[in-house]
Amino acid sequence: MSDSAAGTDFTTLGPVDDAGAGLSELYAYPEKLDSCWVRANFITSLDGAATADGKSGVLGGDGDRALYRLLRELADVVLVGAGTVRVEGYSGAQLGAAERQARNARRQAEVPPIAMVTRSARLDHSLPVFTQTEVPPLILTTHESAEEARAEFAGLARVYDCSAPGDPGTVDLATTLDTLAGLGLPRVLTEGGPSLLGALISAGLLDELCLTIAPTLVGGSGKRITDGHDEAITRMRRRHTLTDDEGYLYTRYSRH
Repeated sequence: MSDSAAGTDFTTLGPVDDAGAGLSELYAYPEKLDSCWVRANFITSLDGAATADGKSGVLGGDGDRALYRLLRELADVVLVGAGTVRVEGYSGAQLGAAERQARNARRQAEVPPIAMVTRSARLDHSLPVFTQTEVPPLILTTHESAEEARAEFAGLARVYDCSAPGDPGTVDLATTLDTLAGLGLPRVLTEGGPSLLGALISAGLLDELCLTIAPTLVGGSGKRITDGHDEAITRMRRRHTLTDDEGYLYTRYSRH
């Protein structure tokens, strides 16, 4: 499969749901969503490490970066944990003219906002997510932190109280997704970190996992793509597996 927009030749391995479809069709979200569809995009080494030198980007190649851009183009919002924003140096989403045109054709905003999950809302104003973005990021925080955060980040971000009823000190992920759906942002892409992904899995809120397997061994004691939560066995269905000339595997699984 050649995709001129991606600049990488992808090969399909085994049966897929939409044989012969382009990348945008293969990774399209379900139509007519009434609630959030949560897709995760992660990368891992052959020996299961989610990072090298503390960052996931070190593991990526040209195809992985092309797929990363495509998944952002298709999403309404990019959901990340505050720790990942700090470590990875997140900025606002950067989309080219063709990507913006494709989003306009789907009646999406030209650029998806970054939505940060944070209990404390303690974020440095100099972070690229605030200084290098076309659209204000969203801060999804607790009832205890929301009022102060609205004052602190006025003009920089939109702040939402995502606590569960009766639990003002914790961000509730189901409430978070209801908030995003209410904002007209049902196509959710989460990129990290491991704690947020683990929480979504534990709560039964992850619909889909796009996992890139890098042809790399890392060794050491690097983290997995999930961390910090109880086991929650979730059966997934393989939607497709792609590869490229560099030997990366691009897998897509969903619960449905």
